[in-house]
This record gives sequence, structure tokens and C-alpha cells, in this order.
Amino acid sequence: MEKISSLPKSPAPKRSVTHVVTPAELSSSFVIAPAQKTYKHQYSNIYFTRLRHFREIVEERARRRWKDLDGSPVLVPRVLEVLKGQLCYVIGTVYMDMPLKPNVMEDIARDRSIPPPPPPPKFYSPDDKVMLEDESGRIRLVGDCIKKARLVTGVILGALGMETPNGEFEVVDICYPGMAPNPTEEETEDKMNVDDASEQTDEWIAAISGLDIGSPSSSDAKIHMLIEYLTGEECDTTQAVSASQISRLVIAGNSLTPITIDVENLDPKAKKFILPNGAQITSKNKHDTTTFSTHPIFSLSAHLLDIANAMPVHLLPGESDPSGVILPQQSLPKAMFGSVASLSSFNCETNPAYLRLGNEKITRTLLVNSGQPLNDMFKYVSCPPHTRLSLLESTLMWRHMAPTAPDTLWCHPYLEVDPFIIEETPDIYIVGGQEKLITKMISDRNSRCRIVGVPSFANTGILVLINLRTMDVKKITFDAKGMVISKTNGVDEGVIKSQSTTAESLDPSLSNTSR
Repeated sequence: MEKISSLPKSPAPKRSVTHVVTPAELSSSFVIAPAQKTYKHQYSNIYFTRLRHFREIVEERARRRWKDLDGSPVLVPRVLEVLKGQLCYVIGTVYMDMPLKPNVMEDIARDRSIPPPPPPPKFYSPDDKVMLEDESGRIRLVGDCIKKARLVTGVILGALGMETPNGEFEVVDICYPGMAPNPTEEETEDKMNVDDASEQTDEWIAAISGLDIGSPSSSDAKIHMLIEYLTGEECDTTQAVSASQISRLVIAGNSLTPITIDVENLDPKAKKFILPNGAQITSKNKHDTTTFSTHPIFSLSAHLLDIANAMPVHLLPGESDPSGVILPQQSLPKAMFGSVASLSSFNCETNPAYLRLGNEKITRTLLVNSGQPLNDMFKYVSCPPHTRLSLLESTLMWRHMAPTAPDTLWCHPYLEVDPFIIEETPDIYIVGGQEKLITKMISDRNSRCRIVGVPSFANTGILVLINLRTMDVKKITFDAKGMVISKTNGVDEGVIKSQSTTAESLDPSLSNTSR
């Protein structure tokens, strides 16, 4: 009887590999050293440090920008020394005087027996005033240029104009610090050589945010489909990017959801452990008492173990995770994640975090945060015309990722440094916790940066893929129906539904209007 020869087995694809490279010298460290863990300092030190750092940078850019103007504008060293009727420019820190913005003094003085009103979704109102301050004092900025500008508290800028009879400063032009240079000239040259390789062999970074494990509306099915895709168990060959090309996963915050207890329906004996002595159930604390449950941690640990066995994972804490609320949030303790903590491929990062990744061909710098700075800044501006994407672009021009800290965004009271200053423009700027995917390539002289706003996975099912060589972006959407592939202009998108796969391109022009 003739033997049937076995079919030859095709070798399993080898997963792409990237290595963590030592960060550049100018990259900030967001780890709070034991010597810095003090709250004795005033928050004003951060503003003075920020202004000192940017004053010379803005002064040099302003001098080049306005040197050929009629009237020969001069620099006035202090904002309270501006000249009436004479064109001049001043440098200072923006302060937004907004009636709807929370006020610490009013909060201290309010009647504690009355529950506070819920915070407004926006601080912006037509009655807002823009002030510019330095060590000498403040002056109000007015004019059409200011009305059109995209400003939030904490931005350092130079303002060209003249003082009005009312003592205000009418602005005709604004100068920002501008984009910081990319890390090195060699890497900038490497970025431009993008035609000598095929996308079939390119390495990709996966980014995700908002798993919200433990939420009432469970996304377990989408998470299991995500794990199958990342680990290569999903066998659909029509996928836009093979799982073997994905070298690592970045999780940008909000992996867990705090569990709330309905205090009103609790057993009377249990209430004394939930509410302080003598406290009464009010509309404020009726449903918002937060407790810690181990079940979501166990679920998250199991998911991370599956993924970390296939690729390196970088986990950032977010607003809803069991971490301190002030920025920079320190890394979550690895010990709380069980078996995955023993894997060298599992990394707990601070929020924000710089990641410097590379292989034998190219090195990229990633700046990642979980979205709190952008979400806070978005409260300061009118919408339209301003968008979340335009604000992210502005943070690069301001060279600061969280200018509203410490005014309305809680942060650590640093004494002599401001770690949120962007000393070098990252190659890839990832921000989690957004409503939808937003992305744009930003260029300024010799600097360029791919901005990516990553939406909540629990709400959208979106996994974002970023090509390390070309910095192109693809998205894959997981839901309970199936996956398709198509293409428009520039950025690819994927849609995975039920055990099948889909991809289409995201039009960059549409990203500019995403909010």
C-alpha cells in the first residue's frame, strides 16, 4: 500500500523584536525620588521654573520674528513696565481668569452642609479674561489676536502690542517657544529613509487605552478577541498587520474601573465601615463610595500574562486605576499582578512616560500619557473651533505636555524642576483616554512628530498600530460581528468582528476635525 507523504509544515512567523534603549539625556524622569516626596513647597515654584526655562527661548524666537517690523519693537523686561502708545513685546505666563473655573478659596469658604455643585464640563465662557504674568505682576491681554488664539493657563509666550489708555495690552501677534528639536540629527536622517524597506517586514507598536476591566458593561468578548489577535491565535490571513510584526503593546491607562457601592441599600452594620462616624447618606455619597475589589485585578493579571508571554507590555496607570491621582502618577506595583510580575517582558511605567525603542535599523522616542492633561486643557477652549487634536499639536508648540498643572490639574509640588517640559520632540506622541481615534503628523523645520490619541477600548474596541519605520497608523476595531479591509488616504484602519478581520484607512483630514 502506498504511503501518503505528509505535507511540509511552514515555519511559524518569527515575532518582530524591539529593545528598550537608554533614554536621551534631556528626557525627563517622572519617577519621584524619596527626597522629592514632600508637600512643604508652594506650587508657584513650578511657574517660576517654567518661565525661567522658556524666557530666553521665546526671547530669541521673538527677536527673529519681529526684527523687521516697522516701529522697531523692543523687549520690555517686566509686564508692568509696558509703554503706552509704543510697539513693544513682553514675555510671561498665561493665566486664564475664568468665572466657571474651580476656585480653591471659594471651596474652602463654602458651607459644608450643602453638597457642592457638580463640576462644569467646560470652564470656557464669553466672560473669560486672558492675563499675562511674570515676577512683577499681571496685565490683561486683549485684541482679536487673543480672541482667536488657543490658550490655557500655564503657557509661556511672547506678546507683541502696545498698552491701551485703559491699562490693557492690545496684542497683534504671539510667539510661542516652538517645537523642540528631535533627539539627534542622525535619527532625523534615518526617519527620512523610509523607502528602502517593505511594510510586510516593518515592525509595529500596538497602543490601547481604557480596558475598564470590572465595569458593569463588560467588554470581555472584545478583550479575548484582542488577546487572540496579539498572540497570533487569530488565524485570519486578511489582517492588515500580522501579529508577528507587532513587537510590543503599550497600555495607556484606565485598565481598571473603580467599583461603586449603593450605600442606601447596604446593611446598617456595613454602613459604619463605609461612611465616617456621624455621616449621613446624601445625594453626593449615595452612589459614589469607591471600594477596592480583587476580582478585576485577577482578570487583568490573567489577560496581561497571556499577552506578556507573546510580547513585551508597558502598563501606565490612569485616572481610574488604583494609583495616586496627582501627576506624574507613579508606576503600579508589579506584585499586585500575580504571575505576570515575574516576566521580564512586563513593565509598569509612570504616567507620563518616555519610552525609547529601537532595533538594528532605527530608534524611536515615544512620549505616552493616559490623557488627563489633554482632557483638562479641553475644558479651557471653545469647541468649535478648537479640537482635541489641535490642542495636542499646540502642546508641542508650547513645549509643554501639561501646562494647566498645577492650576486645575493636580501635580506634585516640584521645587526646582518642571518635568512636564518637552525638552526634545518625541517621534511618537501617544495620549490615551480619548473619545475617538485622532492622529496627525506634525512637522516644524527639522522636527517632526506623529500624534496619536487613543480612544477607550471598552467603548470603541479600537487597537492602534504604529509603524516604527514610517510612523504610519493603522487601527483595528474589535466587536462582536466580524472584520473587513479597505483603504482611504494615508492611515489604515482595521475592523475585527466575530473571528474575522477588517481594515480601512483613516483620512488624516478627518482627524483634524475629531473632538
